[in-house]
Amino acid sequence: MFESVLILLKQNPFLIIAVFFWLLRSSAYLKAELAKRVEVSIANLPVNEELLLFLKEEKKRGRKLILISAANQKVVDHVNSHFKLFNVAIGSSSTHNLKAQNKLDRIILLTGGEEFSYAGNSHADLPIWKEASEALLVNCSEQLTSRVNAKNTRIFDAAQPFAKKLFQAMRPHQWMKNFLVFVPLVLSHQVDQANLLLNSGVAYIGFCFCASSIYFLNDLFDLNADRKHQTKRDRAFASGELSLLAGFFTGPTLFLLALLIALSLPKSFVLILLLYWLLACLYSYLLKRLFLIDVLTLATLYTLRIVAGGAAIAVETTVWLLAFSFFLFLGLALVKRVTELLNVISQGKNNVEGRAYRDNHLSLLSWTGIACSAAAIFVFILYITAPETTNLYSTPIVLWLICPLLVFLLCRIWQFAHAQKLEEDPVLFALTDKTGQVVTIACGILIWIAV
Repeated sequence: MFESVLILLKQNPFLIIAVFFWLLRSSAYLKAELAKRVEVSIANLPVNEELLLFLKEEKKRGRKLILISAANQKVVDHVNSHFKLFNVAIGSSSTHNLKAQNKLDRIILLTGGEEFSYAGNSHADLPIWKEASEALLVNCSEQLTSRVNAKNTRIFDAAQPFAKKLFQAMRPHQWMKNFLVFVPLVLSHQVDQANLLLNSGVAYIGFCFCASSIYFLNDLFDLNADRKHQTKRDRAFASGELSLLAGFFTGPTLFLLALLIALSLPKSFVLILLLYWLLACLYSYLLKRLFLIDVLTLATLYTLRIVAGGAAIAVETTVWLLAFSFFLFLGLALVKRVTELLNVISQGKNNVEGRAYRDNHLSLLSWTGIACSAAAIFVFILYITAPETTNLYSTPIVLWLICPLLVFLLCRIWQFAHAQKLEEDPVLFALTDKTGQVVTIACGILIWIAV
């Protein structure tokens, strides 16, 4: 049901009003209306292989298998026709929600009072397990497992702790990117100011929560594309490890936490954070599917982190820094698209799922990305030769040593991309790669010496 709602909102976000009124009538009516308008790709849904193997073995033994679900009958029929495993497939109608006690009543009617085994994964299944001769618990939490009162219990694929899965879905490894908010503090030579350092730290935490809320939104709207992706299919929502309901609640909660944190900083920071969130949401919903617009948006989002860092400490971001940041991250965004294309080409495909890029765009993206990386270095050279820069640093000539380091790092990233040795996030690669870390630290030391 939740996945159907997401598909419907991708088609037309204003239909959220209709969803609300359908739900007011009943859950069964909502599911029926969704089934009329959208179709979930059953072939791409995550499958519990352990349970599926067990069901196939039981089928061979001659056991009767019944698929009975609170999902709408149309959806249940699609599942049944895909797996070709069940003797009977029963779902909810537009007036009757086949859940909890309603489901138990139907099972008793179907079995004629005979013993039955029941496989489920929800708290709503507790009354059914209570009456079952055998309870099959599929990917259930320890808390739910402890509440099951059945004659015999069998566990399939016990769930990881919920808090652990939720934290992983927040993508904490991506929070390194938010250290960009400290760049204005470093370049303004005020790292020794405790109050400004605290402000930058608060801004960092706010951006981490804000970014994670967007990751939740992105993962929810990209379910089908992620399930077809080589690595993204392992994400918590795409793999089924985390319920979509958790995403519906956690995403907005994280954004509200980010706003509450931002309120302790200057108003300009709050406005930039809101702009960042709105642009990132628009990217997740629409812009990521538009040719070149997606990479321009990504470069803008990275640059906004730096602008926000300046707003947090009331320092105006220079045009030089903005231009350098934009070209640098535009080049890295294009590296990401090149890497994605090379990966799908190696799999025998000719386009990236959910993107506007095809194999014949590879050369254009590569040369444009290299040009942007070169432009970033050129802007940096203009910056260190500008009069305002020479006045800001005691020994500005030292900054020239950063140029070859930047050239080396960017060339290395492009080389890794074309050799298909690069993960699909070059920014994260630059921050976590040991060589990249050494180069970054070296650049920081050279800036400190120049001061």
